[in-house]
Amino acid sequence: MDKEDLQTLRLMDEIDHNGIHSQRELSQRLNISLGLVNTFLKRLVNKGYFKVTTMPRNRVKYFLTPEGLARKAKLTAEYLSYSVHFYRNIKDLLLDKYAEMEKKQVKSILFFGAGEVADLAYLYLQLTSIRLAGIIDESEKGRNFFGYEIKGLEGTRQADWDMILVTRPDHIEKAIEMLAETGVDRNRITTL
Repeated sequence: MDKEDLQTLRLMDEIDHNGIHSQRELSQRLNISLGLVNTFLKRLVNKGYFKVTTMPRNRVKYFLTPEGLARKAKLTAEYLSYSVHFYRNIKDLLLDKYAEMEKKQVKSILFFGAGEVADLAYLYLQLTSIRLAGIIDESEKGRNFFGYEIKGLEGTRQADWDMILVTRPDHIEKAIEMLAETGVDRNRITTL
């Protein structure tokens, strides 16, 4: 599923749930530019996926047509298939990484970065002998992560971990640099 299909599905879903939205509201709710919302809506109306009705106060209401409902159903099925494939790949990647760590006698790890990847990493960690010693994320500091308080970079100073797993898929190089600047040996940092 490409990015355009995903944006189309999100837009169709949002309009299907509540057809009375300004383009500005849709832009804010979907976190995409106003121009992109306008372009998508024009394209979807031209393809016959939506009907447009003018409402009072210069508002419009969008209705999914039968063709639009069929397209939305097809995109939803593609998205579900993509998601299942994605999660299987993440599971395999994480389990392979954990098996590699177990071979190196790693007993406990720190996660660097809270979010969806860390959530999945934690769930699959439960299938191993490795223990989570904690989680570090400056932007989430003080919050709860599966019973662990998220620490800032000072969390690297605790002594009960063997390796740090970067669970932040964006800016991996920056994450490694931040950890190295706090004195963490680069050989004790691993990524997915």
